[in-house]
Amino acid sequence: MMHRKWTVFLLSGLSVFLAAAAAWGESGEDRTLAPFFFVDGGDTALERFPLKETEVSVAVAGVIADVTVVQKYANEGERPIHGRYVFPASTRAAVHGVRMTVGENVVTAKIREKETAKREFIRARDEGKSASLLEQQRPNVFTMNVANILPGDEILVELRYTELLVPEEGTYEFVFPAVVGPRYSNLREGEAPESDRWVKNPYLAEGTEPRTSFRIGVALSTALPLRDLASPSHRIDVSWRSPSLADVRLDPSGGFGGNRDFILRYRLSGEAVQSGLLLFEGEAEKFFLLLVEPPERVAAKDIPGREYVFLLDVSGSMHGFPLDTAKRLMKDLIGELRDTDRFNVILFSGASAAMAPRSLPATGENIEGALRLVEEQRGGGGTELAPALVRALTLPREAGTARSVIVVSDGYIAAEREIFEIIRQNLEGTNFFSFGIGSGVNRFLMEGIARAGAGEPFIVTNPREARPAAERFRKYVSSPLLVNTAVEFRGFDARDMEPPGLPDLFASRPLVLFGKWRGDRKGEIVLSGTGPAGPFHRVFPVAETESLPENGGLPYLWARARIARLSDYGEGGRDGASRREITELGLSWNLLTACTSFVAVLETVRNPGTAAVPVDQPLPLPLHVSNLAVGNFSAVSEPGLALLAALLLLWVLLVVFYRHCRNPFWRGKPWKKSLR
Repeated sequence: MMHRKWTVFLLSGLSVFLAAAAAWGESGEDRTLAPFFFVDGGDTALERFPLKETEVSVAVAGVIADVTVVQKYANEGERPIHGRYVFPASTRAAVHGVRMTVGENVVTAKIREKETAKREFIRARDEGKSASLLEQQRPNVFTMNVANILPGDEILVELRYTELLVPEEGTYEFVFPAVVGPRYSNLREGEAPESDRWVKNPYLAEGTEPRTSFRIGVALSTALPLRDLASPSHRIDVSWRSPSLADVRLDPSGGFGGNRDFILRYRLSGEAVQSGLLLFEGEAEKFFLLLVEPPERVAAKDIPGREYVFLLDVSGSMHGFPLDTAKRLMKDLIGELRDTDRFNVILFSGASAAMAPRSLPATGENIEGALRLVEEQRGGGGTELAPALVRALTLPREAGTARSVIVVSDGYIAAEREIFEIIRQNLEGTNFFSFGIGSGVNRFLMEGIARAGAGEPFIVTNPREARPAAERFRKYVSSPLLVNTAVEFRGFDARDMEPPGLPDLFASRPLVLFGKWRGDRKGEIVLSGTGPAGPFHRVFPVAETESLPENGGLPYLWARARIARLSDYGEGGRDGASRREITELGLSWNLLTACTSFVAVLETVRNPGTAAVPVDQPLPLPLHVSNLAVGNFSAVSEPGLALLAALLLLWVLLVVFYRHCRNPFWRGKPWKKSLR
């Protein structure tokens, strides 16, 4: 047994070294597009951490959150720099304003078509002007470029966005993503599209103290008294101005808070939610938002049997705490299956393996075997989700049985749209759910799996949240609560609805309908459908609803909902007509999109002759994510080369030690005799 363990260990060490050497041998466009570790050193006169602090201010009024993010960039080195920072965003954010402050000068950024904005920024940069460029790489990943930061400069970049807070099971949740997790990509650097180049960004090694600060403050204002106000992600201080007004800030004793998503949850007194009709009358157009709570859910005895195919990510980024959390979740999901269900488990990293060639009945023996298989996993390798997803969809299936595919992962891949396309092509008789695991989940992928797959996403940040998430999933899949939904406008001139058609209404979330309206504030909106108890009918009188200035975010939210349908998760965004509509929406509503960007230029030449050095701000690894999530040796600099040489020497010494342990001629004999 000892002989076998040493053999496996040494062969593993050799394979790691050979993989590193092979990656190192790649050059230029042959290198894999993947993140790498930041290695400090080199030019001490160069500022390598230009982002000094991020301060977030949030104002929540009812169901609308207005967010202001201020990033401070500074150059404490001796040479001018161009800084680039990759940072996360909410997938629901409608970014509608950017300002740049250089000294006493404040410049309001202009929205431009993406390539036009980039050309303006490059021209300003090359002319020696200070400028900023905000681009969307994914709906939840932005890049900020700041040109010509001179020694001693402090440059502030402020961005503003609005998002809708939709309650789930009566609980409101505000999430501010604070960290971008490293993305796995199997593309070569020379083959990667421009939209994927951000993936190759430096990361700080696990446990490295960031050299930037993070602060957030939330002002909550609700119509009813607040209760159960808490953060599962951070220590917070709460100041109460009244039962329905609260100010929330980070507790300084909680340490650095920028390595995980900030999550704030609360409920309203009496288990109520702020549903109903919201109106806003702008100068040119008028907008409405309809939020409708679901009716009562069906009884458990009426739930039909289903087939569940679980895809569990066991890649390197899941090693340790994330995989331990996923194991707890899988225990709660699989352990509560009913004897009328069937199930299978597919493990995936660089390759995939299925528990069985076809789904098995949910007997005690099969469930126990599946949980044993899951418990044995340790995590390592790449994240090839697409082949695993195809494998799940090609499993033989029982006739007449509905199938649910459940993906459990941190979502750290760059090929999100490939996954959405696979799902869209396989929706017949199948829906898709996702459980995002960890402190900085790729919500674009995990939410997109559910949106494209007519399901629901769930986020699990720690083992304590596994069982509640599993219970919410079981409630959701029980059955739709309102089918054949339809909306009728009586005496109310409504148009341009988002979504254009109403989906079935499930247990977890209210129905959300945006739209525009013309004419007087009169008439009524009627929602109808079939619920568990029979016909469902609800009327919303328009005349009794006030048009309030605090609903001023509705135009941005309507436009963002339309952009999401065209660009984020659907088939649109690639063809010319969709791109033109997305561009027009971005330009008309001053919104950041995949086709529009914000550019700000200070029209003063501040750096007339000195060449500035481009610097990528290194990112912290998300909390509880290990170094195994980052695997591009080809980008390591010279100090890293010395480290690799030392590792090679250590490996050689281990080989010698191994030979000494297993050779009977050496074992137990004096060195003189061994050397004869």
